[in-house]
Amino acid sequence: MHNFSASYAGHLVDENVGLPGTPANERWYTNEQLIGTFDWALDISKHAEKLGFQEFWMAEHHFQPEGYEAIPNLLMLGLYLSTQTETLKFGCGFNIVPMWHPLRLAEDFAMADVLSKGRIIFGVGRGYHTREVETFGAPMLDSNANRELFEEQLEVITKAFSQEKFSHQGKHYTLPPEVPYRGYDLKELTLVPRPISQPVEIWQPLVSANPRGIDFLAKMGIKPLIANNPPAALEEKLQMLQSARAKYGRETDLGEDMALGFRIFIAETKEKAIQKARPYFEEAMKFAGPLGVMPLTPEQNASVVNKGQTPGVALPTLDEAIEAGPGSAEPRLTS
Repeated sequence: MHNFSASYAGHLVDENVGLPGTPANERWYTNEQLIGTFDWALDISKHAEKLGFQEFWMAEHHFQPEGYEAIPNLLMLGLYLSTQTETLKFGCGFNIVPMWHPLRLAEDFAMADVLSKGRIIFGVGRGYHTREVETFGAPMLDSNANRELFEEQLEVITKAFSQEKFSHQGKHYTLPPEVPYRGYDLKELTLVPRPISQPVEIWQPLVSANPRGIDFLAKMGIKPLIANNPPAALEEKLQMLQSARAKYGRETDLGEDMALGFRIFIAETKEKAIQKARPYFEEAMKFAGPLGVMPLTPEQNASVVNKGQTPGVALPTLDEAIEAGPGSAEPRLTS
């Protein structure tokens, strides 16, 4: 089965884009303008449904007055959008799990799943913005600690989804706590409500070929979304995932149970599309490069902050990326 999806990360940036435009750290939108991202999401979802798309994915991020990613709660917005559309499903791409208590996230998804009648898709991620993850008290600078926390949180969430009664004892969580309750010692919990969509389909971005991350995906039965990868890197990840799934007793075809993401710019001609897309390609470097999630050198990142005007420092161009093939100069999130 093949589904076609649209995505919107909550971007408001629509003027003075590109290297000569406003530097990323100097952008500042008013609260009224930032609220406008919700109207954009509504318009896009209605249009996507009319065009026959099956899914509409959005991204959770926080504290971004620069207007790049301005949707802090995917479950709330997805549930609202489900009331304004008929059949479109809404993907959480992705709930940043380390910023949540795992049972709160599990409860909120279950509520959204019930109220939308199964039209919210559960997606999880580890995060990549230090400003938001560390502000919420979770580790981001320490990647190993971030991954360790994330993995235990997913264990808690999947237990809560799938078991009528559950308990968990780990490094970060003891659930339930060892406390008396109404005349007995608390030993188990029940998520109320539990999702009506069983088993819950879980999606996660597969960014790097990190063996630990791929093994965890396969072990937990999580489906990967792989976005903007050149063919060689994509094939490597698919083969590693296929082998990891087989290790846990699940034989799959190469590329089965996964999603591919691509950036597409449409215009009347290829030349016009390239011309119109160029400043947005440059804006992606301005946004993603200094965060360490785009393959730029320190000198290139410094030049990006300086509107690309550092003498002697060449930056990737859209034309070079097109010539190199899909995904060759796209942002790469750490994993």
